Amino acid sequence: MTRVQANLLLLLAGAIWGAGFIAQSTAMQALGPFWFIGLRFVVATFVALPFMRWEKARATGPLRRRDVAGFVATGLALFAGAAFQQVGLLTTTVTNSGFLTGLYVVFTPILTVLFLRRRPHWVIWPAALTACLGIFLLSGGTLTALTLGDMLTIASAALWSVQMICVGVFSGRSGRPIALSLVQFAVCGVLGCAAGLLFEPVSLAAIQSALPEILYAGLFSSGIAFILQNIAQRYTTAPQAAIFLSSEALFAALFGVALLGETITPAGYAGCAIIFVAILAVELVPELLRGRRAGRPAEA
Repeated sequence: MTRVQANLLLLLAGAIWGAGFIAQSTAMQALGPFWFIGLRFVVATFVALPFMRWEKARATGPLRRRDVAGFVATGLALFAGAAFQQVGLLTTTVTNSGFLTGLYVVFTPILTVLFLRRRPHWVIWPAALTACLGIFLLSGGTLTALTLGDMLTIASAALWSVQMICVGVFSGRSGRPIALSLVQFAVCGVLGCAAGLLFEPVSLAAIQSALPEILYAGLFSSGIAFILQNIAQRYTTAPQAAIFLSSEALFAALFGVALLGETITPAGYAGCAIIFVAILAVELVPELLRGRRAGRPAEA
């Protein structure tokens, strides 16, 4: 697979995730957030199963216990991120949720410092402040307009960052990205259904009503998109991957306006642009500066 093909797969994953915000929002007209999470990831587990068997047949060695433990930890982070995001959608819009979730690109390097003790590039700090300004404008330019759902979505972005860090560590160490996908899907499915049994009412009629959204999110947003991400990131750089995956925010806004009739204020558009600039700056500025330094000796 070429780098261009890998980046196109990442762009496709971003589009699938962006459209998935529509399914996540409309599904909760009939189904609680935990039941939706549980059922979508049960479907995703079955989607990943044949791919995992294909990967296992070509693996050079068996999985180690510490690899499986890492996969479970990744699944816990994924469930927490999905839960905060899904509950947040009860009181925020698809457009806001899409853009605020994109903050994981800013949070990821910051959390990398805390967890892996790696010093960040200087651009991280102004980018984080810029993203906060974008959130302020996207919320309507007033602090009171920032809903509980927005705050939960920001928390979910931080949890997605933890999940991305776990994927980078455990997928690379094990060499089994699809096995990782299957385990984390299974963890989310079990925990989501268990939380639904404890906290939410459910009926067969409610499941049938939300079945199209469950199948879309399970087959595409949860199953195929995550697998595409894990596969494609083996053939492209992390900055390029983050840029293409962050397109989910743009697709979420586009689908929110086109399919749900949502509107974005001029300040909201400015906030979206500022958040996206912060996301791009975190990934592009270090690469541009590195390339400029590398080119100076040749020019001399």
